[in-house]
Amino acid sequence: MGRYVARRLLQMIPVFIGSTLLVFLMMYALPGDPVRALAGEQHVDASQIAALKAEYGLDKPIWQQYLDYLGKLLFQGDLGVQIGTQRPVAEVIADAYPITVRLAIFAFVFTVVAGISLGILAGLKAESLRDRGLLGLTLVLISMPSFVLGFLVQYFFAFQLGIAKPNVSLEPTNGELIMPAIVLASLSLAYVARLTRTSVAENIRADYIRTAVAKGLPRRRIVGIHLMRNSFIPVVTFLGTDIGALMGGAIVTEGIFNIKGVGSLVFEALGKREGATVVGIVTLLVIVYLVCSLLVDLLYAVLDPRIRYA
Repeated sequence: MGRYVARRLLQMIPVFIGSTLLVFLMMYALPGDPVRALAGEQHVDASQIAALKAEYGLDKPIWQQYLDYLGKLLFQGDLGVQIGTQRPVAEVIADAYPITVRLAIFAFVFTVVAGISLGILAGLKAESLRDRGLLGLTLVLISMPSFVLGFLVQYFFAFQLGIAKPNVSLEPTNGELIMPAIVLASLSLAYVARLTRTSVAENIRADYIRTAVAKGLPRRRIVGIHLMRNSFIPVVTFLGTDIGALMGGAIVTEGIFNIKGVGSLVFEALGKREGATVVGIVTLLVIVYLVCSLLVDLLYAVLDPRIRYA
């Protein structure tokens, strides 16, 4: 197990460098000048622009800029400085990140509880009325864009029924984040429910389930231990990558409900060409993806004892 973890950690290095390099090139190599974008329509002397570029290292070749960024990140934990506000990017992210993390956690819990429960109920009675109902519901959720679902939920629950706020406060409570979390989790819930349903329906016809039934084992033990452990492997694979996807996909949801989290921060940074902010946020998301991927692989051995890591 130790050797496997060490290999996976080494494999993360090129993935991390490649991901951050790609985003860095997209922000700094594409046409556009963050210094001139900061000035807006005002006329700024060319010498002032050159001085600002030199101050932030934007006058260097792109490869040297990336190496400087990577060196400061790895050895100093420095994500850079916002040009417009002169604030450290780490400090800016620290203000918005906890809100997005809470939103993603609520959405993830809702996805796990509701998606797996619906999938199990449908998979145990495949081709039944409830199974067809689940397939119809998930098809609607997959087909409907998140911004459409968000506005519909906001309209009915906030404006028509009045049981929720249309927009959350600057420091939202847990209750205010429930409705946005449900909207954010809708697509993931549909995939988890379908994966669980398909896996349960397939495994319930397997030979080992027939053997367990022939032995006279209680149905609760058959379903809860034998069936679920094997059925959860593809679901766990999806859920492991979904944590990062929920955090990265919160831009639309946070915009609809006026949540001042990472999503709105990315949107504002893109408009102002604040490359350091965007690269810093993406760097954190890449780390979340890599860590979750490693944890999922290790969890396979818990779900299926036949899996061994050398």
